[in-house]
Amino acid sequence: MNEFLKYEQQGGIVTLTMSDPERRNALTGNNAVPEFLAAIDRIHADHSVRAVILTGSGSAFSSGGNVRDMGRYAEMAPMDLRREYRLGIQKLPLALFNLEVPVIAAVNGAAIGAGLDLACMCDIRIAAQEARFAESFVKLGIIPGDGGAWLLPRIIGLSRATELTLTGQTIDARQAQEWNLVSRVLPQAELMDAARAIAQSIADNPPHAVRLAKRLLRESLHTRLDTLLEMSAAFQVLAHQNTDHHEAVAAFIEKRPPQFRG
Repeated sequence: MNEFLKYEQQGGIVTLTMSDPERRNALTGNNAVPEFLAAIDRIHADHSVRAVILTGSGSAFSSGGNVRDMGRYAEMAPMDLRREYRLGIQKLPLALFNLEVPVIAAVNGAAIGAGLDLACMCDIRIAAQEARFAESFVKLGIIPGDGGAWLLPRIIGLSRATELTLTGQTIDARQAQEWNLVSRVLPQAELMDAARAIAQSIADNPPHAVRLAKRLLRESLHTRLDTLLEMSAAFQVLAHQNTDHHEAVAAFIEKRPPQFRG
């Protein structure tokens, strides 16, 4: 089986490229999920990584589930199918949610079904003008099985998420920006340069502060304010006592570029 996920690193920035354009970078019926999990483990282990870019090759970001592979589900025992979801595609949102390094989705084309949910698993989303988005599970008589019903409302609000989920309609990149699904829409030729610029802006900051800040943002999605404040106090102790904080303060006072060591 050909490699699905291409892993490239330049400095502190890793670029992950889904590389199955013939199947529009489908996430099932192949080795996509194990390769994603292996890449995430590799990023966890490599403390030089400070930001990640996720994109697709060809005309699609990801078409989501491989429809041609779905016929076998009807023949599986119910508990076996449940197990396949739990040990397969459902591992991906948990792994990305718990990845401390920020992930930027550079949505180069169609992000459909689980492909849209994959983009929602990332921290920042930017899109090419050609990008299209659909939470299209209902069109196939199924439901979002990979966390989309949790992710999408937290990004665009419950009413709009419900509209997308229950109609299965497709929206273009401009509407996605109006609905805060993506933060920028760019010409295709400028997409990766913009993603790299954002990634570099993140990578230029003290890495421990970036990781702790991302964790707080993630926890804020399901935590009470008083609990988050307690966590913030504990994280702030770690930040204040880190040498990169001391370097940032010294560089600010001395009016020079900081040199962060992570």
